[in-house]
Amino acid sequence: VMLTNNIGHHFMVRQAMIPRNLKPFSYICGNRMLSGYKPKSNVKDSYKILELEEGCSLDDIRNSYRSLAKKYHPDSGSAIADSEAFMKVEEAYRVVLSDVATKKKSNENNEEEEDPFKSKAPQHRHYLSFEGVGFGTPSQREKQYMQFRVDRATEQVLEYRKQRLESQYAVTDVMKAKDVKQSKKVKITQAVERLVEDLIQESMAKGDFDNLSGKGKPLQKFSDCPHIDPMTHNLNRILIDNGYQPEWILMQKEIRETIERLRKNIVASRSKLGGPMTQYRQKQWNRICEQFIEDIKKLNKRIDNFNLVVPILSRQMVHFSADKEIVRAQKTYEALMENRGASNSDTKENAEENVKSFGWKSSLFKWLNL
Repeated sequence: VMLTNNIGHHFMVRQAMIPRNLKPFSYICGNRMLSGYKPKSNVKDSYKILELEEGCSLDDIRNSYRSLAKKYHPDSGSAIADSEAFMKVEEAYRVVLSDVATKKKSNENNEEEEDPFKSKAPQHRHYLSFEGVGFGTPSQREKQYMQFRVDRATEQVLEYRKQRLESQYAVTDVMKAKDVKQSKKVKITQAVERLVEDLIQESMAKGDFDNLSGKGKPLQKFSDCPHIDPMTHNLNRILIDNGYQPEWILMQKEIRETIERLRKNIVASRSKLGGPMTQYRQKQWNRICEQFIEDIKKLNKRIDNFNLVVPILSRQMVHFSADKEIVRAQKTYEALMENRGASNSDTKENAEENVKSFGWKSSLFKWLNL
């Protein structure tokens, strides 16, 4: 018997090499059995003969049968060759394969009952080549497998084109966003230029340029910083001379004036209450602090609007903390009270010295009179 390496695909049997005193035996391709065969031995005994346990795989069964066949086959040349033992091994091999096939068939029937829409495939499909694709003869399956590969390659090409188009669309979206930003920038510069031109035309209509000493002469280039565009510098100078200020500068000035005013008001309110803090004064101080917290919240909203408008990142402002400002006002009040106490002590000492000097002079005048 010549066994090929691919046992799951097919077996080649040469009948001429089998002796006449042995019963012919058939090799099983996959799970297909001879229809006229009837097992005579028990399944458990067959597993014992093959030196296996129930639930083993087909590869284990085939490997065990192959090793035992080499031992007991009369033509193997082995010292323990025995035709009867070989027939028992063959019969046990058939019984075990039949048992495995029945168990597998029952499992497949259960799976079909659970999922009736599952695609059906031949039992020997996983032993075949061509990735288990197709049915029929090997040549038919090869044609079907080639068509399957063509379809799969087509799907991969379509998927690649789809991903490439999506990436191109993403790039175009980024370019669109850049174009929008650039257009906004151009609109802003054009608006500033129109504003400057309007101011210049208005000044010319008023006659502000009639009495200039440099009338009719080109504007002098400013050489303070060579990296600044002269046109931009001239435009900014004209705007400043005509009293124009950007919005963010006005907002920054307003925020600084507001915080200074709030700080002075809370310190003044604390000074009016004085000390020590009674229960009534504490309630008044709590009301003042609540109003101060509301004012700080409004100021922080103005800071948010300022940060959205300011063109320079380093000029952005942070929020003010109401609790820190209240503690600061309390410390300022305490410092003022200490200064007042020190000034009062100085005035008292000066008054006492004046009284002492005046008393000494009066006693001297009395003694002279006497």
